[in-house]
Amino acid sequence: MSEPREPEYEQPVDGFGTVRVLRLDPQADADVVHAWVSEERASFWGMNGLTRDQVAEIYAHLDTLDTHHAYLVQRDGVPVALLQTYEPEADRVSECYEVEPGDIGVHLLLAPAGPEGGHPGWTSALLTAIASYVLVGLDRQRVVVDPDVANEKAVARFLRQGFEEGPLVTLPEIDIPDVHLPEKKAQLAFLRREVAFPG
Repeated sequence: MSEPREPEYEQPVDGFGTVRVLRLDPQADADVVHAWVSEERASFWGMNGLTRDQVAEIYAHLDTLDTHHAYLVQRDGVPVALLQTYEPEADRVSECYEVEPGDIGVHLLLAPAGPEGGHPGWTSALLTAIASYVLVGLDRQRVVVDPDVANEKAVARFLRQGFEEGPLVTLPEIDIPDVHLPEKKAQLAFLRREVAFPG
């Protein structure tokens, strides 16, 4: 049994529960993450068909980088999302838009809907807590997201959350250790701190 991890961030949300952001443990969290990324609905995540060990290896590699980080997000102790943050200038997205000081990139994979997954406001409450961690907790000025243009649910979710629609771009194909990222048509969207948390 691994030792309990100290959360990187913790926020009680009225009527929702306590959201905790934990640094992802590539081995300890491999089962839950592999289950999520293997689902058909997660095909845009690009890990369909990988084994548990391959997924663990990818996140073990990510854990060695200073520019990219992975987190397990919990609500009242139950895993509800996989969050990845990255420095846009160290990512292929930097070839597609003008990076500003204070930018941070985010990839987000929500867990399969549980008993309360369809509850009105559930996703919005979770996204608000995550935005608070990224923008306020990490002291950043703007979040950039790059969902696949065909992932209409994700695009709509970010726009409902107050993200400003950016350009449609084509992220170039790249190879990094153990991972091949094919070309991706993406919808960029941005959320500034003063918009998300005015005042």
